[in-house]
Amino acid sequence: MRHYEAMILLTPELNDEQVEATLSRYQKVIQDQGGTVHEAGLWEKGRRPLAYPIRKKTEGIYLLMQFEAEAETPKELDRLLRIDDVVLRHIVLRQDPHEE
Repeated sequence: MRHYEAMILLTPELNDEQVEATLSRYQKVIQDQGGTVHEAGLWEKGRRPLAYPIRKKTEGIYLLMQFEAEAETPKELDRLLRIDDVVLRHIVLRQDPHEE
């Protein structure tokens, strides 16, 4: 099992319930693949202004997830994030094991 971190930028039109449902959906993807979510939620204050417009949006909702999973799980998560209309941008990174 490897440690990963996912940063997800959601469209600002979502309400709190929709943000929670989106976060839960991606946590379930990780868990269904045999992974473990260690931490998940809004990053800092969550809703923040963007440095530049993305799809004509000037602010977004940031989510941060830290999880442990096999090598195939981030690929599936990346695929699902790429096709989700509420996701403006995302990145899934493998954490350096020497940082811990």
